[in-house]
Parts: sequence; C-alpha cells; structure tokens
Amino acid sequence: MNPAPEGHGAGATSPRPRVGLLGTGPWAHRTHAPALTAHTGSDFAGVWGRRPEAAAELARTHGVKVYEDPDELFADCDVAAFALPPDVQAPLAERAAAAGCHLLLDKPVATTPAQARSVADAATRHGVASVVFLTLRFAEPTAGWVTEQAARSGWYTASAHWLGAVFPPDGAPSAYAESPWRKTKGGLWDVGPHALSVLIPVLGEVTAITAARGPSDLVQLALRHASGAASTAVLSLGAPRAAAGVGLELRGAEGVFALPDWSDVPGAYGRALDALLTAARTGVPDPRDARFGARLTEILAEAEGQLG
Repeated sequence: MNPAPEGHGAGATSPRPRVGLLGTGPWAHRTHAPALTAHTGSDFAGVWGRRPEAAAELARTHGVKVYEDPDELFADCDVAAFALPPDVQAPLAERAAAAGCHLLLDKPVATTPAQARSVADAATRHGVASVVFLTLRFAEPTAGWVTEQAARSGWYTASAHWLGAVFPPDGAPSAYAESPWRKTKGGLWDVGPHALSVLIPVLGEVTAITAARGPSDLVQLALRHASGAASTAVLSLGAPRAAAGVGLELRGAEGVFALPDWSDVPGAYGRALDALLTAARTGVPDPRDARFGARLTEILAEAEGQLG
C-alpha cells in the first residue's frame, strides 16, 4: 500500500492530500462536497461529472476546479471520492487505483460480485487504500456503539429495519428519487449495505441467507452468522411516510441493545476520509475497505438471486 499521499501529478507541490470528487447528484451536493470543503486535513481539488453543466455548478459553489476528464482528475489527485451509481463507480475506481489514487467509495461498490471483487483486487494490486462510506460505521454515536457491541459475546439474535420513503405510495418522492439505479435495484441494494455493515462486525460473517419479497420493493432477509446468532433485516425505499424509519436491536446474554440515533452525515463522511488517510499512511487496511464492500455485494447478489 502506498504511504501517506503527498501529492502527485499536478498536485505534487501540495503538502496535503488532494481529493477529487466524481459525481454531481443530490448526495454529492448535500454530503460529499460540503464534507470535502470542510475537511481540515486535505484539499478539495475539483469535480468531475457525467453532466458537465452540473459539474461546473458544483465546482463553482465550492470554489474548486471542474475536470472534463476523470483521468485528468486522477492525475491531479491523491484521493478519488465517488458519488456515482455503483456500476459507473466500479470501472472508474479501477482506473483511479491504477493511477495511484486512494479510493473513497460509495455503497454498494458494485452490483455484481465479479465487478466488486475487481475493484478490491485493483486496490490491492496497485497498493492504494480504500474505504467504503457506510454511514452507520462513521456517524456518531453509531460508530462507537458498533465497536462496543462487537466487543460483547453471547449474541442470540438481532433485528434491523431500514424503511425509506424515497418512493412513497402516499406523497411526493424524495430528492433521491431521480436515481435510475435506485428505482431498478430498490432498498435491498441501497440500504441493505447499511444494515449488513452493522450486523456483520457484531454477529460475525453471514453463513446462510434466505430472502423474501414483501409489498412494493420491500425485501426481508433472514441471516445466520458465524457466531451462531440469527438476524433479520427488512429493507425498502417504498415505505409509506408514516411507516418510514430506521432501527436495529441486538439481543444476547448481556442484554438488549438498540442502535442510537445519529445525525451530521457530512461529518461522518469527513471521518471516512480520515480513516482512508490513516490506512494510506500506516499501510494497515481499514475494516470497511473495498474487500468488505465486495463481500456485501456478494451477500446482496445471493439474496437477489433468491427473489427471482
């Protein structure tokens, strides 16, 4: 793995790592770009997007360069941050790794196991660090809560639900509804990674999975874990507004523990960048890296295959 980035290409004179953002949608506007602008340990270098006018607007808002070509961004930057659909993100992430950029990825890394593993392999092959931005693993107090629960033993069961109203049956869709991949893949792929990102570090690797459909895009997962514990996850982007919400409860020999509320998603994104820079500096892979992201894709693909 590369040492701490000191700038390469056109950014070689910068004493701090330069971060380039790929993507211009609502998530980039609301989370990625504000967090990169506010980050005190790096320089937000610029933006590339598939829609040049949107990239120019986002770049103007944050006073950074607009890139017309992603490879130009990779040559200028030490870190490539992605706010793109998964199957657009994956091949670009491989190109970024080949250019020597550390990877700050969005979830899911890809929607096929082969493509997700290819991203993880590229990071390893080119010696770059990677982190997947899984909100609950970087937001506080949830990130600390997960660490605390992972240190316990004697787990019996867990139940998770992430019911979004992105495409509600009883009102206007959310700002994230204009997303073709979310419409196609639904809650299983969009919010499933969040639930799994908590269940796996606490209960252990998923060893068996059963998936069933419900109303709208709702999917229910029944999971068995390496610890012997069983868990369930109910996932949707099409919940009625009054039914929407997020929760996760763990039950075991030490008691019952509920996931705390969280906020400040841009702050969580900044901590994800901190984790990436630490992995780059130390050479120690982060547990939320592209390899973990590839495992999440494998689990989700297995579930999707059962749904027919």
